[in-house]
Amino acid sequence: MKIALDAMGGDFGPPSLVGGAVMALREYQHINKLFLVGDSAKIETELKKHRCNDSRIDIVHSSQVVEMSDRAVEAVRRKKDSSVSRAVDLVKNGEADAIVSAGHTGAAVAATTIKLRTLPGIDRPGIAAVLPTQFNVFVLIDAGANTDARPEHLLQYAIMGSVYSRHVLGYKKPTVGLISLGEEDVKGTELTKEVFKLLKQTSLNFRGNIEGRHLFEDPVEVVVCDGFVGNVILKTSESIAVAIFKWLKHELTRSRARQAGAYLARDAFRTIKKRTNYEEYGGMPLLGVSGICIIAHGASSPLAIKNALRVAAESIEQQVNPHIVEEIRRYNEATAPLEPALR
Repeated sequence: MKIALDAMGGDFGPPSLVGGAVMALREYQHINKLFLVGDSAKIETELKKHRCNDSRIDIVHSSQVVEMSDRAVEAVRRKKDSSVSRAVDLVKNGEADAIVSAGHTGAAVAATTIKLRTLPGIDRPGIAAVLPTQFNVFVLIDAGANTDARPEHLLQYAIMGSVYSRHVLGYKKPTVGLISLGEEDVKGTELTKEVFKLLKQTSLNFRGNIEGRHLFEDPVEVVVCDGFVGNVILKTSESIAVAIFKWLKHELTRSRARQAGAYLARDAFRTIKKRTNYEEYGGMPLLGVSGICIIAHGASSPLAIKNALRVAAESIEQQVNPHIVEEIRRYNEATAPLEPALR
């Protein structure tokens, strides 16, 4: 498998990105080729720091970088030689199987949507974030790709999220929940009420509306919402996880007795911290585009980038896109007498 990494995106640039690439190549031998796209001089400098001359690396020079202040679509059109655009071009031309980017999320979404197009039956792609519960994980979709969604978009997210949950995460018949203000179908916005009706007509394992408290207390396997709500949920969950460990550290160091107890429970704390650390999950697949795109956290460390490349490899192996196309086709055939097919 061949993966293109945007080596200039993210808060920390080439040091973290190239560092993560080196870690991935040393651990994942099934990655046959890794394209590092960006300023070749900077990339080569970082590779030398790691004493890495792996033959599987191919440096692709680009002269531009999409800044966080750039408008997504304008950046794709004006900065044609940006690292993210060149990385997507590699997938478009069949030279790479997937792209990983920790840079400007909007630009990565725009570049893949414009250059690769969406899958048949999908109007807008959605970001699928994997979040931990007490015993397992669930898929949150959309986590920020489409903040102005229509009912049919959320229906497509539910189908795509279920496919990813089944084929990548291993749930046989994942339950689906729609984020709303209450469990009753009459509650919520006009958008969620309409989506509820659409989801009831599908063969998905739809549990109905769920509230925010259900995310971790009584979780479903697929949580559906628009990109605005999803991104708020994602960022809030990340900040709460960080805050809890800061509170624990503060309280557990206030006395010798507490310090002793914390020492005895250190393995448990490490396990929980690992489960709630976004770096362990790596990146989020952008589902619905005709290619594989993994969106990594802007503040990704080398560990996070290594795991984002792992997620890309898993998506390639599991052939998620053909399964999405098939599920959309089945839905269209089942509902053709009832409503217009998804386009």
